[in-house]
Amino acid sequence: MSDAYSPVPELNLLKEFADRIGPGQYSEGFELHEYGKEVGLHTWSAHPEFLDRFIPFAHATGSGSHYALWRCDDRTDLAALPVVLVGDEGDLYVVARNLPELFQLLAIDSEFLDPDEVEEHSDGHQEFLVWLDRNFGLGPPEDLDALWAEQKECDEQFRTWASRFVALDDC
Repeated sequence: MSDAYSPVPELNLLKEFADRIGPGQYSEGFELHEYGKEVGLHTWSAHPEFLDRFIPFAHATGSGSHYALWRCDDRTDLAALPVVLVGDEGDLYVVARNLPELFQLLAIDSEFLDPDEVEEHSDGHQEFLVWLDRNFGLGPPEDLDALWAEQKECDEQFRTWASRFVALDDC
C-alpha cells in the first residue's frame, strides 16, 4: 500500500510542500484535506451518477467551501480534470480547467481568487511561488479575465451536465 496522499502526482507534490511549510500557509483559505473525503455533495443530489463524478481534495475557504476534481470523462490523468468549487453558500461551478490552473489561481493568495482583495500575503506565499515555478513553470495568472474566459466553456459543459441532477443558479 502506498503512503502517497493521492493517486495524483501533482497533488502529492503540493501535499509534500504543504507538510513542509505548514497547512494553510501559502494561499488564503486553501488547505488540503483527506483525498476523496465526503464534503456534502449528497446535499446537492443523492444520485450516484452525480456523486461518483467528484473527487474532493481541499478546503477552498475558511467557511466551508471545497474544491473537487470533476470526472467529466474517463481520462486517466486526474490532474487534467476540471476543478469544481463546491461552495458553502450554494455555489457549484468550474473554477479551473485542471490542477495546474488551480495552482496558478492559488498564487493570487486570496480566498475568493480576487487580486484586489489581497492586503497582505500569507507567510509561505513567496515559497509557494518558487514551488509553482520550479514544479510547473507557472506563476500567478497574468490576465485573470482571459483565464476566466478560457474556463467558461468548461464551466458551461459542467453546468449542462450538473443540471440533470441539481438546480443551479444562473451566472
